[in-house]
Amino acid sequence: MARSRFLPDNFTLALVSTVALASFLPASGDAARFFEGLTTFAIGLLFFLHGAKLSREAILAGIMHWRLHLLVFACTFVLFPVLGFALKPVLSPLVTPDIYTGVLFLCVLPATVQSAIAFTSMARGNIPAAVCSASASTLLGVFVTPILVNLLVVPHSGGGAGSALDAIGRILMQLMLPFAVGHLMRPLIAGFMKKRAHVLKFVDQGSILLVVYTAFSAAVIEGLWKEVPLSALAGLIVVCVVLLALALTSTTWIARKLGFVKADEITIVFCGSKKSLASGIPMAKVLFASHAVGAIVLPLMLFHQIQLMVCAVLAQRYARRIEPIATAVPPLKRAG
Repeated sequence: MARSRFLPDNFTLALVSTVALASFLPASGDAARFFEGLTTFAIGLLFFLHGAKLSREAILAGIMHWRLHLLVFACTFVLFPVLGFALKPVLSPLVTPDIYTGVLFLCVLPATVQSAIAFTSMARGNIPAAVCSASASTLLGVFVTPILVNLLVVPHSGGGAGSALDAIGRILMQLMLPFAVGHLMRPLIAGFMKKRAHVLKFVDQGSILLVVYTAFSAAVIEGLWKEVPLSALAGLIVVCVVLLALALTSTTWIARKLGFVKADEITIVFCGSKKSLASGIPMAKVLFASHAVGAIVLPLMLFHQIQLMVCAVLAQRYARRIEPIATAVPPLKRAG
């Protein structure tokens, strides 16, 4: 029997199990240091494999569609932060201050890549533009997110993440250097990567689970669950739903107002309204103190699941509503 689209996927269940494990059996002392080292290695390997996977053709595909890309970047790095701060007086009382700091961090993250492209494809949108926009958003986020964190998030959190240049430097060394090395080695290992695509998925999900375990272990030892009541978790669901609803509504309205065709509208909606768990959790590990990462990434983890469920339904609605792509190659006529 097929699983309902409204039920969590296996990875979400693994995330929940990892949080539960860290809550009851948090790593401390030598075990915590071991997991920290293992997590750093896993994240480096993850970005190395992503660099090897991303082709230059994918980067160049649709790159001339500059109006679409600028709009996606504006939604990702301007609209979301504006929503996060504009709604703070209304939404922050629903959660704790540390969790709303995580909401603000969520708002300055780059767009997700895999699911944005998958939903664009499902809805019959502009796939080359989605590949280009989502990939460029991830790369741009390496520089933009640390700056926004220092300008917008840290002053409201009472903590510190160092200077923007220091944060960018740490991300470049821990994330982008392995990515660049992987991309340079793509001609040598592309065949291996294609035959063993499951390896990337295993490293992708495994590295995130490791970061979640180490982050929540440190947070639990510092008293995370004593400071986060159930009412705050319920409030966080409301916050994530409101943010996603406003992002989806805004991107749709802006795309139509600016006269984009339906295929481009779909790309804008799915690339401009999503936030990356794969990039966000490693960035949080680099930018924030270990004991604070658990509360910081909690909104991102919840938002990730909600956006997957909502966008799955929305993509199917788009697929039913839009007309067949006009540029599709017509079927060959039989001779005779």
